Amino acid sequence: MDAQSRGRADEIDPADQWVLNPRTGNYELRLADSAAQARPKVTAPRRSPSAPSTPTKPTTPGVPRPRRGDPPPGGGRRGGRSRKLGGGGRKKALAITGGVVAFLLVGGAVAGYLYYDHLNGNLSVTDVAGAGTGGFKKDQPINILVIGTDKRTGAGNENYGDKDSVGHADTTILFHVSKDRTNATALSIPRDLITNIPACPTKQPDGSTKTIAPTRNTRFNTSLGQEGRDAGCTMRTVKELTGIEVDHFMMADFNAVKTLSTAVGGVPVCLDKAVNDEEGSHLKLDAGEHRLEGEQALAFVRTRHGFGNNSDLDRIRIQQQFLGSMMREMKSKETLTSPKKFLSLAEAATKSLGVDSGIGSIGKLTDLAGELKGIDTKNITFTTLPVKDNPAEPEGKKATVVVEKSLADPLLQMIRGDVSLTEVEKKEQAAKEAADANAKAKQDALLQGNRAAAADVRVSVYNGGGPKGSASTTLNWLQNSKGVSKSSNDGNAPSKVDATQLEYAPNQADQARALADMMGLPATALKVGTADASAKTPMKLTLGPDFQQPGSPLTPAAPQQLPEDVQQAQADKAICAK
Repeated sequence: MDAQSRGRADEIDPADQWVLNPRTGNYELRLADSAAQARPKVTAPRRSPSAPSTPTKPTTPGVPRPRRGDPPPGGGRRGGRSRKLGGGGRKKALAITGGVVAFLLVGGAVAGYLYYDHLNGNLSVTDVAGAGTGGFKKDQPINILVIGTDKRTGAGNENYGDKDSVGHADTTILFHVSKDRTNATALSIPRDLITNIPACPTKQPDGSTKTIAPTRNTRFNTSLGQEGRDAGCTMRTVKELTGIEVDHFMMADFNAVKTLSTAVGGVPVCLDKAVNDEEGSHLKLDAGEHRLEGEQALAFVRTRHGFGNNSDLDRIRIQQQFLGSMMREMKSKETLTSPKKFLSLAEAATKSLGVDSGIGSIGKLTDLAGELKGIDTKNITFTTLPVKDNPAEPEGKKATVVVEKSLADPLLQMIRGDVSLTEVEKKEQAAKEAADANAKAKQDALLQGNRAAAADVRVSVYNGGGPKGSASTTLNWLQNSKGVSKSSNDGNAPSKVDATQLEYAPNQADQARALADMMGLPATALKVGTADASAKTPMKLTLGPDFQQPGSPLTPAAPQQLPEDVQQAQADKAICAK
């Protein structure tokens, strides 16, 4: 990248030239005249009415914070990708930037209003051929697959192991953000897990699509790179493995750890004992506290022989501790108030980041950052998919693992059910749960009373997230098997619901009880209104993701407590590596 396109010249670093304008409260870029002449023309900053005029000597143009209707820094819009950032000022921009969790490698460090087109050009974008949802919704959970590849690209990385490797899914984390954006779960998936990789359509350079055949009983890490598989193949594998649909992916190589840890000024870590890993990562550190960056940070997250029993599962715990520390560092006051760190993080994150086309621009990454900015690290939980030694391997040669279903099933149910794993979050919800319990008691009382005859039950059936065709199947069952002739199929609900619900008026309680008996609906599914309905107004039955088939009990709610043996750690806690 030449000096002009980086917004610098004559060895002047723009990050060193940001100053706070006391009149506007905004940071502005101030460069020497020689640097300004070397840079492309940019919009001049708006002068405060109180600012003195200097007509005899033009001021050096800076890079102002874009205002509504202004082009991004660098001049003009490219392909309509620019995102307007109106209002909110410096504090809002800082919050969006600093609030994104670090291990999204993210985007959140990208200060979207800086060098917009330049940063867009840094991103590596992949069309994953429909592997993800293609977008995230503000009123639904967000699932991002973060992939760390062991591909040895980048300066100095050719000395790590197989320099010609096409890379594997070496570190994989499914990051689940709750619907209400108050908490998140980071689920690590072991690279040596034996699983099935489904058929994988991949986009080719000529625009065609090639489908890679499925593979059974193979290591999870081969879902990327091997046989031409792209990140979309890893997304499909995760969905089949967990039952969780992935919205987007973000992928980074060794350089991401080195450049991001350096850009943030080093990542604090604590060691319970001295480490000297001569045969692997060459990490050598004394016991106690350290601040790691660059090659040393990479060695810390790569070591298999420094901690625990030298397994990949122990390495996962070390990586989680490192990422939690990086999150805390990125959300610290020192980072949030440093324009120089922002610029460095912007460059580091975008240059090391690969994403799918659904978030393949700085504008879209900034939108994602805005969704995540309010999550406190105390409400972010790291955990690992529970596994056990592969019984198919001979004793003493255990190299792979399989899912431990008795522990994995409740964990995955909680993530699919959008249940927070953090104790803090649960305590904050205690009052709400008490209120819900009171409401449930009232609902249970509503089930005690008269039932209307089936012929007198009026109901409109909607599909609000149940299996395809649920509304028509239920209508046919009600009319032909239960005699509910005054029922109708009203298609898809205006919006999805978290669980099946029956909405009715107080004077329809006898109809609601009758329909609840037929459908096997629990009291929690009944939602009574405040005003009576007219004689011909139907109740509203909306089928949710817990619905399987009419007459069958709804899918049990996700458990609210993890089994004790499931590993977990909160991102706000500093833990010494052992």
